[in-house]
Amino acid sequence: MSVIVLTVNGRKHRLNIDPATPLLYVLRNQLALNGPKFGCGMQQCGACMVLIDGKAQYSCTMPVSLVEKKSVITLEGLASAEDVLHPVQQSFLDEQAAQCGYCLNGMVISAVSLLNTSTHLDDLTIRKGMQHVLCRCGSQARVLRAIKRAASASDK
Repeated sequence: MSVIVLTVNGRKHRLNIDPATPLLYVLRNQLALNGPKFGCGMQQCGACMVLIDGKAQYSCTMPVSLVEKKSVITLEGLASAEDVLHPVQQSFLDEQAAQCGYCLNGMVISAVSLLNTSTHLDDLTIRKGMQHVLCRCGSQARVLRAIKRAASASDK
């Protein structure tokens, strides 16, 4: 066991934990953050995505020790205030871009990561950026519209 200091959603946490523990387990079990989900445990579905220094990363296999000096943002940390959602979260609501919701964490986190690099996104760029998130609900057309809506809101 080691003392690991994590910065998650802007707050520092001191944890006495095995450095090899997957980040996802720390987020869900020690910090009670339930946005990231356990899906496959093999970096295949994207349900566990978090932003690490602004970039979407899988948390299911990432040892917690690798993020000690980095900023981790989960779905819960995207909103700027308790009642003000991140533009991507709001656009997903506006476009009703979720059905079962299991992939939603990965979709939103990946979309935010895309917008962190560019606000002018065409269909191909969005599809490439979202290809690592598995969704079987059939809401992909609404997800595409939601990301475009968030990008246009960022342009204003």
